[in-house]
Amino acid sequence: MPKKRSGGGLSSTQQAAKFLGVSVLAGAVMAGIALPAVGALGLAAKGSVESFDELPAALKTPPLSQRTTILDADGGLIATVYSRDRTVVDLKDISPYMQKAIVAIEDSRFYEHGAVDLKGVLRALNKNARSGEVSEGASTLTQQYVKNVFVEEAGDDPTKVAQATQQTIGRKIQELKYAIQVEEELGKKKILENYLNITFFGQQAYGVEAASRRYFSKPAKDLNLQEAALLAGIVQSPSRYDPVNDEAEAKKRRNVVLKRMAEVGDVSPEDAAEAMRSPLGLEVSEPKNGCITAAKGAGFFCKYVEKVFLNDPVFGKTREERAKVWNQGGLTIRTTLDPQAQESVQESLKDHVYESDKVAAASTLVEPGTGKIVAMGQSKPYGYGKNQTEINFSVDSAWGGSNFGFPTGSTFKPFVAAAALEEGRPPTQEYSAPYEMPYPATVRGCEKPWVNDGDYKLENENETEVGPYALKDAMAKSVNTYFVQMIEDIGMCPVVTMTDKLGVVQGNGDKIPEVPSSMTLGSTGLSPLTMASAYAAFASRGMYCTPVAIESITQKTGDQSQSLPVPKSTCSRAMSEKTADTVNELLRGVIDSGTGQQAGLGDGRDNAGKTGTTDERRNAWFVGYTPNMSGAVWVGSASQKVKMRDISIGGQYHELVFGGAVPGPIWRDAMSGALEGKEAPEFNRVHIPDPEKPEDRDRGRGRDDGGNGDGGFIGGLINGGNGNGGGDGGNGGNGGNGGGEPDPGFSIPEGFIQGPGNGPGGRD
Repeated sequence: MPKKRSGGGLSSTQQAAKFLGVSVLAGAVMAGIALPAVGALGLAAKGSVESFDELPAALKTPPLSQRTTILDADGGLIATVYSRDRTVVDLKDISPYMQKAIVAIEDSRFYEHGAVDLKGVLRALNKNARSGEVSEGASTLTQQYVKNVFVEEAGDDPTKVAQATQQTIGRKIQELKYAIQVEEELGKKKILENYLNITFFGQQAYGVEAASRRYFSKPAKDLNLQEAALLAGIVQSPSRYDPVNDEAEAKKRRNVVLKRMAEVGDVSPEDAAEAMRSPLGLEVSEPKNGCITAAKGAGFFCKYVEKVFLNDPVFGKTREERAKVWNQGGLTIRTTLDPQAQESVQESLKDHVYESDKVAAASTLVEPGTGKIVAMGQSKPYGYGKNQTEINFSVDSAWGGSNFGFPTGSTFKPFVAAAALEEGRPPTQEYSAPYEMPYPATVRGCEKPWVNDGDYKLENENETEVGPYALKDAMAKSVNTYFVQMIEDIGMCPVVTMTDKLGVVQGNGDKIPEVPSSMTLGSTGLSPLTMASAYAAFASRGMYCTPVAIESITQKTGDQSQSLPVPKSTCSRAMSEKTADTVNELLRGVIDSGTGQQAGLGDGRDNAGKTGTTDERRNAWFVGYTPNMSGAVWVGSASQKVKMRDISIGGQYHELVFGGAVPGPIWRDAMSGALEGKEAPEFNRVHIPDPEKPEDRDRGRGRDDGGNGDGGFIGGLINGGNGNGGGDGGNGGNGGNGGGEPDPGFSIPEGFIQGPGNGPGGRD
């Protein structure tokens, strides 16, 4: 420790600082800001000493912001994101030519002087006084490093950046005092290393490693003499000496650096002259920043990862804290994305839906039992140009999705069936399920009943769909009136309980409203991720797991690396194994002989699923699963303005679009590729007896529906939520119930349901 004089006097270091404050400080300030009057020099010196003593003793050095790397589950690169493109490297990983070049041109006496170069100050002061302007500065590399620390700490705040770069006496005083501290604490090599890592080299490149890769597509350790001289020359004015935009000016500046290197003895005059004659040798790499550059069409998944980081309290108590960590960067994020599954999803979407189509498609795959998101893609690429979008159609609005999600149609019906089974209704449950029926007067809710105040009716898809039906056939044929009678029987509260356990919320994050259309036929907007995760609970025999996208995060700060906590999936039982197994059996029937036959995998894998088509064919869905993968596919217009009739999608004409015909094949191809080479587990099979034939029944006994027949409740298809009704994909050949493609043949009076769930559920 430096010795102090008796009586608490200044240490030798403090005395030196005091001396600098009195005798040199004003000159250094003059050299930096060129005050013309001698009187001002005296005032500056007097004020400087007092301010110098009052400054805090320690310079707070923020961690340098660096690029963040996002990886898939196999360690492959998805994208790099950064507020500043920087990769911090050790001095040993920086070319010796680069080290010599920056010292030669910026501070040739760097290894000889202390924090302040007195000779340099006097030389600059004299030259500036004679010219009447700032023709030469006198800041040492150490002072420049301190200034860059101020700029780094300011971040992207324009006001703070202006304060950090202002040319005032007070700012120069700060730089000088902190420069003394840095010289004492770090030493010359560490200062040089820090300077080369912090300084700006233009073209969005911060630090020499990023600059070397930007201009020469190579690491900084491999820079040769002329390349190093070019980069060293850029630092003084990155815009003026930008070699990409002004090669001639950059070459002149490079040669100035080479000449200076020869003058100070870093290279021979012959080597310098040879380097001056060489071309710039640029091999420019375009900046690859952000999710827009993501591999395998994973831009939306990449953005979802960023949204998770900014929204989840595990990364900081407030959004501001989380944003600070994200912008600081230096993160290596290993995600759950399966590259095989992601590639398969994107290929399937590309094959079936064109970017230029009037409608879009989105698909998400998740792993049952873990909640891992293994694929997420859509037909319109991530971007801001024509036929591109920054809206992630697969997720809720809080994570970058549409405002309200998209009405799901009959893909909601399995939730009703699961709720009824949990209530004790048998899988053979029958209802009269007529072709047409009126809405009941009331339907029980959790707190209050829903009251029908209008004379509304509901129809099945065609007149041949007339019950009675048992649950298995009603699910396979997607019979609207059956499920309306079911919810009249059990009430809405069991469905609310079931959807709560399955994490089913509207796209805006609100709970599903307790209205009949939402509780039966999918008039409320949901997201593909929500649907895929909910159906995954059927696949995992009743265990629902919250979706997760991040496996691990490592953060590098300086020379240290640490692991950060990440959100974990929470798994809980949503229904009994028996109920899940029964639903699996019901949904196998949809693919085997019902509305989803075009979606069947057909490769010996057990698979199940459900189709969905909403009013006026504004949305079409297929949600399905195997025991080891669940996926949802949505097709429609984000604005909800396109009615999918007489429309070309993916180069194929469709008179009518329905869940089994467009989303179904997308799901089939995406799942087939994603599961290729993976094991093929089987469902736990449940026998569901076929209903008795009418002639075998005891006619005097009556039906099991307890009087819930024709007078039963009709949930109605409300404002875009009527689902598939009786036959997403046509039931011709399925027991004679329907022929050709179905057409939702009924509408709901305006204003029947209030709230965003009845609207388009999307945005442009």
